[in-house]
Amino acid sequence: MSDKAERRAAREVVAAYHEAELGALVARFGEAVDRYRAGDLDAFDVDRVLFQYSRAAKELWKYCNYGQVEIVADIIRAQPPHGWWERGAPRQRS
Repeated sequence: MSDKAERRAAREVVAAYHEAELGALVARFGEAVDRYRAGDLDAFDVDRVLFQYSRAAKELWKYCNYGQVEIVADIIRAQPPHGWWERGAPRQRS
C-alpha cells in the first residue's frame, strides 16, 4: 500500500472513531436535556452537563487531531481509548 493510501486509511479509522465517540458524548448531553424537559433536572444541572460535554469533546478532538494520523489510527486499532466523558469532568477543588 502506498503512503498516500495508508494515510487515507488511517484518516478513515480516526474519523470513524471520532464520530462514534462524539456520538456517545452527544447522547449523554441529549439525555440531560430530556431529563430537564421532564422536570428531573434544573437549568444549572444541564449547564454542568454541557460544560462537561464541551471539555470532553475538546479532549477527544485533540486526541484525534494533534498526533500523527498513522500512529493515532494504530492505537485506535489496537486498543481504542474510552472514558472521554470522565476526562471532561471538572477538576475537584481541594
